[in-house]
Amino acid sequence: MTVVTTDLLDRPDARITFDVRGTGPLLVLVGSPMGAEGFGSLADAMAADHTVVRFDPRGTGRSPTEDPDADSTVALRAARPVSSPGCGRCRRAPDSGGAVRQDGAVISTTAAGDAVRARPDSERRRRARGALHDLLPQLSREAVAALGAVEAAGFLARTERWYADAHLPLEALYGAVADPGGLTARLVRAALAAAAARPQALRELDRRREVDGDWFQDPRTVGYVAYTDRFAGTLRGIRTRLDHLSDLGVRYLHLMPLLRPRDGENDGGYAVADYTAVDPRLGTMDDLESLAGALRERGMSLCVDLVLNHTAAEHPWARGWLAGDPRYAGFYTAYPDREMPDAWEATIPDVFPDRAPGSFSWVPGANGGDGGWVWTTFWDYQWDLDWTCPEVFAAMLGTVFTLAGRGVEVLRMDAAPFLGKRLGTNCQNQPEAHDVLQALHALTRIAAPAVVFKAEAIVAPDDLVGYLGAHDRYRPECELAYHNQLMVMVWSSLATRDARLAAHALRRMTPAPPTTAWATYVRCHDDIGWAVSDVDAAAVGWDGPSHRRFLNDFFAGRFPGSFARGALFQEDPDTGDARISGSAAALCGIDDARARHDPAALDAGVRRLLLAHAVVYGWGGIPLLYMGDELALANDTGYRADPERAADNRWMHRPPMDEAAFARRYDPDTVEGRVFGALTGFAAVRAELPALHASAPVEVPVLDDPAVLGWTRRHPRGGRFVGLVNVSDRPASVDAALVTGLDTVLSSDGPVRTEGGRAHLPPLSWAWLAEP
Repeated sequence: MTVVTTDLLDRPDARITFDVRGTGPLLVLVGSPMGAEGFGSLADAMAADHTVVRFDPRGTGRSPTEDPDADSTVALRAARPVSSPGCGRCRRAPDSGGAVRQDGAVISTTAAGDAVRARPDSERRRRARGALHDLLPQLSREAVAALGAVEAAGFLARTERWYADAHLPLEALYGAVADPGGLTARLVRAALAAAAARPQALRELDRRREVDGDWFQDPRTVGYVAYTDRFAGTLRGIRTRLDHLSDLGVRYLHLMPLLRPRDGENDGGYAVADYTAVDPRLGTMDDLESLAGALRERGMSLCVDLVLNHTAAEHPWARGWLAGDPRYAGFYTAYPDREMPDAWEATIPDVFPDRAPGSFSWVPGANGGDGGWVWTTFWDYQWDLDWTCPEVFAAMLGTVFTLAGRGVEVLRMDAAPFLGKRLGTNCQNQPEAHDVLQALHALTRIAAPAVVFKAEAIVAPDDLVGYLGAHDRYRPECELAYHNQLMVMVWSSLATRDARLAAHALRRMTPAPPTTAWATYVRCHDDIGWAVSDVDAAAVGWDGPSHRRFLNDFFAGRFPGSFARGALFQEDPDTGDARISGSAAALCGIDDARARHDPAALDAGVRRLLLAHAVVYGWGGIPLLYMGDELALANDTGYRADPERAADNRWMHRPPMDEAAFARRYDPDTVEGRVFGALTGFAAVRAELPALHASAPVEVPVLDDPAVLGWTRRHPRGGRFVGLVNVSDRPASVDAALVTGLDTVLSSDGPVRTEGGRAHLPPLSWAWLAEP
């Protein structure tokens, strides 16, 4: 064994990376004072079969901890590039779900994966146990050398706990082109390298989270979502807003895409050109790491977006693939003619039908310069990664480890439903997408147990809970997922003044596993797509397509009597489908009331905004407050003057922080003060309610007043909780038995009044009640 020591981490320009892709000997990092920048190099610096890399912060050329098994010690003074065979053995064949091995054999990875998934779980786990048994003796020695005996014991315990959860999906994904045991062992060793590289503060956080595993389910947790530049200018500027976040009870800060995007149009930051760098307009990776530390000191966790489905065309992986670099062979898909793209597109719906129709774009430099149709689900500058290639998985796992090493605690897995492609389907929610997330999750739990995943899966209700692991058998996948259905149903109820559809749809949803949590929200950075199923609509006597068209017309302000001032986004002239843009305040009627100087309408608009938040704060899980909604910020039309944004009206609900409105947040006589004060109260009250712990089950009772949405929760430590909202502009009531024995802990209009066997709710009101 060779021990390698280095002082590179004391140099500001150092770029120490690890060999995740298995192209060189094992690298185990010990005593790192900071996280690594990436995972893919240093491998050719040594030739030993088993290499242990130890950091030497003082540059003495000696290992900080002498290893009796070391044959020699090498001091590294510069990082060196490494070559890699890449993914040539798993190039996509010119048909569906196929891969080409280096020996030329065509393999149907889809069929092979399905065959694996069809086997009994007991058989699959037995094979995983056998592979783990073979791995553990050598891995144990490597872990002790890398981490020391105490930390190694924890790492090995995590490996035993999570190994099968990595092996099973990896076998289904890549068993046709790679040995599952060998691949899993290689990635577990990458997890060991990442664990050893974690700074001491993050190792301490790991220990805390292993004890307090339900930290993200705690009712004290409130989230805040913001674009860095719109909120505070830069990452350093965020520090000036931390008191504001503390006032709101925030313990989770999601900063919208901040990794370096391509120049020019970049889908709001989701066309990433470099996963290892921050957008220079916002700061540096060191600034990100420093901010993560400052947040931890205040008990706040940092959430960052990780775009899984695609990279920018300018990303080094894409450039390497286009240039024929064997390290990146198989990373993307290009067809020489339209035969296969036409076959795929026959069943794939367009994401952006008006500006980016189709799912493939012609790239002249593809296929060795002959040109090809590259898979581009979203925009032509966003190239879909080919997740049938195990090297794509290894490279993205390295990105996860890099961000975790910088202090990111929550990774928002962007575009997760699109990772699996199957001919004849809509290429969403396929088994491969879930396999990828499950394997990434398991390996991250081994390396960095403080980190959790949040699925960005804006899909149909029946598909949604799968991203929390709720399959036919529970398979850990993501700890968090957006409760898109709750958001849609709140807006639908406000438009119709009728809660029956919401009650039915929410009642029939598959429950989230008790170890997970919903991320509930009223508004976010994206447009609103009306995920109303025809089945749910029919159950209350409505027609699904007609209701979805009504919602678009209503929130675009085109329906008679509408209070909303939104705008249609991506209207499809062929189908009539569209989505909605607009700030929460604009959709609630506040913008319209202000424009008309109508005090009564303004009061109603504010009540709608707070009613919606009363639902998401009281539902359980993590309520996410979108930047500006705490101040009822209006639509922003300034985006129209920016050529890069003018064609995308989603920027109307991505306003910069209005400093004048911000200054009014403590004045209860202003709209800003009224909303801000109410939301701080919501956070304070929910923090004291055990029933709002995310593990507590939620039930939606059948009520006899169509204007009222009610939900109940019960936690063994806190008894029963009832939430009620009246979505109409008339008084409403429910059977008083529902609230008997409960105290009003939060409401819009004082204690809930019971009279004549009924509990009465004023128009546009809300109430939380709980056992004393």
